[in-house]
Amino acid sequence: MAGPRITSQRVTIAAVCLLSLLACCGLAWWQWERFSSANGTFQNLGYVLQWPLFGLFPAFMVWRVRRLDAANKAADAALAAESGRTGQTVATPVDLTPAPAPRPITPAPEPGARTSVVTVDPVKTPAHDGYDEDDEDEEMAAYNRYLAELHARDTR
Repeated sequence: MAGPRITSQRVTIAAVCLLSLLACCGLAWWQWERFSSANGTFQNLGYVLQWPLFGLFPAFMVWRVRRLDAANKAADAALAAESGRTGQTVATPVDLTPAPAPRPITPAPEPGARTSVVTVDPVKTPAHDGYDEDDEDEEMAAYNRYLAELHARDTR
């Protein structure tokens, strides 16, 4: 049995995976330099660890898709072997009939019939919203005075 054929599509996929890995490793190096600098943070170190994983993700997806394809081919081969052993053809059930059109929720009015229009009353807001300046507690009033004093100092 021969190995998988090399096609332009496979070469392109491999090139994209390699370029992705190289670009993300470059970004990881950049983040490492940022982390090593005087203003580097641990967030930069986190990115140093994340970028290579981002670069490996396309290669992981290619591996995963190939693995799923191989599993599907093995299942198809087992199904074909089973049908060959019993001498029957095994057909996968596929329903090709179109789905029925959805029924309207309400029946359509007769042509020329009067229809009623439903209106909604506007929402009325309460006259009192629950906040009254006189209801402030002493601590809140002191804090507001402090903020006003800071603002007055700041605008001088």
